[in-house]
Amino acid sequence: MSTLLKDIYSEDFYRAFGGQLKKVLPKFSPAKFIDQIFAEEWERKELKDRMRHTADVLHLHLPSDFRQAAPLLDQLSTQLSGFRFASGSLALMFLPDYVERYGIEHYEAAVPLFEKITPITSCEFAVRPFLIRYPDSMLLQMIRWSSHPNHHVRRLASEGSRPRLPWAIALPAYKKDPRPVLPLLENLRNDPSEYVRRSVANHLNDIAKDNPAIVLEVARSWKGQSAETDALIKHACRTLLKKGDPGILSLHGLDARQLEVDRLKHRRKLQMGESLDFSFTVLNKSKKPVLARLEYALYFLRQNGQYGKKVFKISEKTLPGGTEIEVSRSHAFRPITTRVYYTGIQRLSIVVNGRETAPVDFRLVL
Repeated sequence: MSTLLKDIYSEDFYRAFGGQLKKVLPKFSPAKFIDQIFAEEWERKELKDRMRHTADVLHLHLPSDFRQAAPLLDQLSTQLSGFRFASGSLALMFLPDYVERYGIEHYEAAVPLFEKITPITSCEFAVRPFLIRYPDSMLLQMIRWSSHPNHHVRRLASEGSRPRLPWAIALPAYKKDPRPVLPLLENLRNDPSEYVRRSVANHLNDIAKDNPAIVLEVARSWKGQSAETDALIKHACRTLLKKGDPGILSLHGLDARQLEVDRLKHRRKLQMGESLDFSFTVLNKSKKPVLARLEYALYFLRQNGQYGKKVFKISEKTLPGGTEIEVSRSHAFRPITTRVYYTGIQRLSIVVNGRETAPVDFRLVL
């Protein structure tokens, strides 16, 4: 059995989907549909290409006028809501892609379909072109969705309007000024679903990358309302915590003045595939307990000779007054798709409550 994600688009999937579509379109031919799907170049198509191709083939079997196709897509969504595919719901993302591709000129017919489709598959990528094309109307709709009884729809309101949603087109207007979206997030801050609250945290973390002062303002106003909201805020502030933002550190009671890092030991040379082993001590010089957020930073050598910094969290713990703890960690240097390593001097530092030690060198050999 294939382990490639793109192979969720299998003949078994299309046969099952065709069976459901035929219940909505009695004259639909599943055999013809499958023949059109597995056309030339199929094997070369990656996941997104297969998704788009599926939407295009579906378009051949629905009315060309989107306003006539929309009621059929609505019926199909109802039909699919009670059906479970062996490959899961991810493959159905061609449905919101269809709405984005063929419904962008027909706001009134298209947008209600997102509400109907999102409980069966994710729509957060497809709603974004509508936010750009119809900013005022679509924002009001998403604010309404943030009070919807279905948690998938509520999550769509937050996830779809994130300014920097990964693998999706950015929303420049909200990167510049996210305040219009804050009422939506306000509606969701105490959502009973962790699935929704986590989206709100990720949304705020997006905002923090361009507008940290706004996130600090929101965090201050929300903090202390409930354990769930405090956890949301902590996750939302992760980028600012790693950057050592003074306001966020203070908000979370992270003060470095009484903490001292000493006796940093580390490997001086390692080969690709090995791990950087290191240890250090942290002393609480105060007589009172101090909350300590422990992190380490790696400065990876780049091709141009400069360094790229990445901060990794170790733990967060309270140190009793006058105590010292020893911390040991190991960071594996193995090939990953998100980073290219280069032979040469890399750097390591320790970060405690936002305060960073002077970096020390080690050599990586590929």
